[in-house]
Amino acid sequence: MKVLVIGGGAREHALCRSLSLDPDVTALYCAPGNAGIAEVAELHPVDALDGAAVARLATELGAGLVVVGPEAPLVAGVADAVRAAGIPCFGPSREAAQLEGSKAFAKDVMAGANVPTARSYVCTTPEEIDRALDAFGAPYVVKDDGLAAGKGVVVTDDVQVARAHALACRRVVIEEFLDGPEVSLFAITDGVTVLPLQPAQDFKRALDGDEGPNTGGMGAYSPLPWADPKLVDEVMATVLQPTVDELRRRGTPFSGLLYAGLAITSRGVRVIEFNARFGDPETQVVLARLKSPLLSVLLNAANGTLDAEPPLNWRDDAAVTVVIASHNYPETPRTGDPIEGLDEVAAQDAPHAYVLHAGTKREGDAVVSAGGRVLSVTATGSDLAQARERAYAAVARIRLDGSQHRTDIAQKAASES
Repeated sequence: MKVLVIGGGAREHALCRSLSLDPDVTALYCAPGNAGIAEVAELHPVDALDGAAVARLATELGAGLVVVGPEAPLVAGVADAVRAAGIPCFGPSREAAQLEGSKAFAKDVMAGANVPTARSYVCTTPEEIDRALDAFGAPYVVKDDGLAAGKGVVVTDDVQVARAHALACRRVVIEEFLDGPEVSLFAITDGVTVLPLQPAQDFKRALDGDEGPNTGGMGAYSPLPWADPKLVDEVMATVLQPTVDELRRRGTPFSGLLYAGLAITSRGVRVIEFNARFGDPETQVVLARLKSPLLSVLLNAANGTLDAEPPLNWRDDAAVTVVIASHNYPETPRTGDPIEGLDEVAAQDAPHAYVLHAGTKREGDAVVSAGGRVLSVTATGSDLAQARERAYAAVARIRLDGSQHRTDIAQKAASES
């Protein structure tokens, strides 16, 4: 089968890498892609937010499956346009994607499904904002209701910072702070059957020790040696299946990747947020551990036949990914800097470590930075300590002027496992 992946980040590179290793994938395309994806898929230009253009491209290429990577095209209804053209698509409809597109909608669905989450207020006026901030107190958690590329959330002890962020949003969700470690758990669903993947943990803050501003994610690891072995079963029973059932009951069935961002609090598991697509950078480590061929499970989800999918097989290996970001990220990042050392990683660290491209493009013979998060250096090992060692050895070979990365990804978990 020919497969078209929509997007151009490290998440899409991870998806394309896994699909390229699947013998059932006869041709692999990516639009618009990036310099790294070009090594495993044929690139095509497209406006990823234009459903008609994506459907037209998929038809021209003879794609038997379209996989929509990022959230913005899903919220724009690209999956609907592809399905209307008669092509199976992995990704939720525009209506179902509101689970990520609107924090208020997600809270309403969680209430209907009796899913445990933080208490919250949806605010649209300065008076409502002040009342909500007063009600919860510090630390303040303020979330832009709409999409914000992973940077719409502010957690702060400073009420003025919280208020300023809230006032800058058209509609905002203010909620109680959830204590405890965070976990990302993905599930593939066709709207009825739910198939959980392995949990991962990502690192949102820009600097070591979880300091600095929020980012789209600076690294991740899987498995979680400290997590309760029953965690996945519990989240399936209390969060994932009830949410999928509730959306179907409302007439907006959710098909695709349901991502639950969780807090393991002193009072039990609570949902921080839902996303409607594979998370970045968690996808990089989860797919590094997936043994089952990827095409079959994505296609069964798209076709509503996920109940026919056998249980997923997982490698015992651990995986760690470290994000290399541009100078000044997550503010206005500097781009256009040449990236060196990629060939050295391929020659000396493969197959245990490899580089997934995010914000890159090719200029002549050079690969240059083209975004905030530039590369996801991913490695596997017999345990987290070995995977971590291999990831950072590969990071050390990469040269990108002014770049930054965290040095403590998976450090605590590796030392405790």
